[in-house]
Formats: sequence, C-alpha cells, structure tokens
Amino acid sequence: MKNKNILITGAGGFIASHLTRKLVNMGANVSIITKYKSIIDNVRISDVWDDINVIEADIRNIDSLNQVKKIKPEIVYHLAAYNHVGHSFMHISECFDVNAKGTANLMESSEDCSKFIYVSTSEIYGHQTEVPFKEEFTPRPISPYSITKYSGELYARMKHHQDNYPVVVLRPFNNFGPYQSEKAVIPEIIINCLLGREIKSTEGKQTREFNFVENIVDGFVLAAKKDKAVGEIINLGSGKDISIKDLILNIHKMTNSNSKLSIGSLEYRPTEIWRMFCENEKAKRILGWEPKVSFEEGLKKTIEWYKSYIELYYNKDSGLPKLSKLRIE
Repeated sequence: MKNKNILITGAGGFIASHLTRKLVNMGANVSIITKYKSIIDNVRISDVWDDINVIEADIRNIDSLNQVKKIKPEIVYHLAAYNHVGHSFMHISECFDVNAKGTANLMESSEDCSKFIYVSTSEIYGHQTEVPFKEEFTPRPISPYSITKYSGELYARMKHHQDNYPVVVLRPFNNFGPYQSEKAVIPEIIINCLLGREIKSTEGKQTREFNFVENIVDGFVLAAKKDKAVGEIINLGSGKDISIKDLILNIHKMTNSNSKLSIGSLEYRPTEIWRMFCENEKAKRILGWEPKVSFEEGLKKTIEWYKSYIELYYNKDSGLPKLSKLRIE
C-alpha cells in the first residue's frame, strides 16, 4: 500500500479511524472526506491529522465531490454512513440520502479508481432461518439503516456488472475496540462496569459475534490487494458467537466490577434477531484472511483502553474537561 493514493470516507468514525491510521503507517498517501475540516470533529485521527489530505465535502452533495476527481484515488474505501440501527427509524430520509444516494454520488465521482471497497454491514441479513449467515443468503433487512446500506450495495454491484467497475463488497460483522462510541454495547458495558454503574439488560439469550477492530481492518487492507476480490461479496467475521448474557458476565469479571447486574430487567426488541454470526470461508479463500487477535485478547486490550479513556474524559482535572472551560479574557 506504500505510495498508493487512497481515499477514505467517514475517516473520523470508529472503524475508519483505525483504517486511516494503519494506511498512513504503511506509507500510503491518504486523503479523507469529512463534512468539517476540523480536528475537533475528527478527534479519533488527531494523531495523524498532519499526515493526511483532508477534503471538506458531503457525499450527499455531488458538486462537492468534484474534489475527488482532482486527487484521482487509486483505491476508495467507502465507510461514511448514517449508522445507528435503532435511531434510523427516526432519521429515514437521512439514511436514504447518505447511505444510498451518497454511495451513488461517490461512485460516479471516482470512476477511474482501480478498487472501490464498499463497506456494507451484517445488518443487511436481517431475519434468517439458519446460521451461520452466508453470502448467498437473500438479505432481509429490517431497519432503515440496513435497507439503505443494502441499497448502496446493490448500486455498487450494478456498477460492477454494467460497467465492469472494480467493486469489492465487504460485510463486516459486529466490531469492538478502542475509540468506539459509548452507544455500542461493548463500550457501554465496559464503562458501566468500570464506573460501578448498574448493568441493565434483557435476559441476554440472543447471540452475536464480536470482532476486534484490528482484525477487520486487516481484512480491509487485503481486499484492496487481492484482484480476485473484485466483484465479490465477502463476510468479515470470526464465525463464533456469544450470548449477550455471557458477554456481560465476562466483562463484569474481567473488570473486577462491583456493578449490580440486572439481567432480565429489559424487554427484548420486537424485531430481535436471536442468533447472528457468519460463515467466513470466502474471506479465508479469497483474501487469505483470518482473525489474528482472539476475542479474549481483544477484549483485554479494549478494557485497558477504556480505563485510560475514563481517566481522560471523566476526570475533571484532565486535559479535555479543562479545554471546555478555557476562556479568553
């Protein structure tokens, strides 16, 4: 990837920030698209801010994407999205504008790239009658988020078949790791356990697979290197699931927490998916990819990071709280 011209959308987000940092460290010429050319709005990549080319644009506005044509990226990683499943029911128009229309705009603005990596989502599978989830299953998305991500995927696949556009579709399953939002289940549990807050959940019988973010980013890099990945849909995941109840118990134990566990105090969602994990044979065969960091080791690393996060963000005497109180006399 050294000296490759690479464009990343959504680079200030959780997964994309890890990808951005990795590619910079590999010697790539990295450009990012962000709505606001401000380090404050892209704090996750503040450590590499001076090493990247920052393009202020909005993928919903195709005129602003004229800047992409000027930099002529060889590889495009498209991760920008409206990505909150639950809240997407209140932001339907934004989902369609960003996830569907925005994807089409970006592809039309980067027609000369040699690889376009469309980062889809495991959520497009929705309700399936069997597990593990395989790429050939018919998607049954059950939220505006997943429907519109699938729309973007369909547009990308159409471009490949119609114009031989070099698309690779990746479907990563649930991620976790440093820099993830507190709204996500693993950071929420870790932070509450570290702070001694009560942990409320359903009975936790539903299962999910969780992938350490560094593993998934390795898959993204391989997808850009492997020509035989073009035109393929590839699951990225460990293929191992864990119940939410066991996840809570593991984190509670690993953090030596005294938090009260109120497992079963919440109702299940009406659209609950009971088991969700993938078959990853195609990732192994086409990309030569397998997770390097185990779930347990990834969880240890993540817990240690959130200990530092709490010290920085929750300590009133640390740098960030002080920054918010700065005054110019």
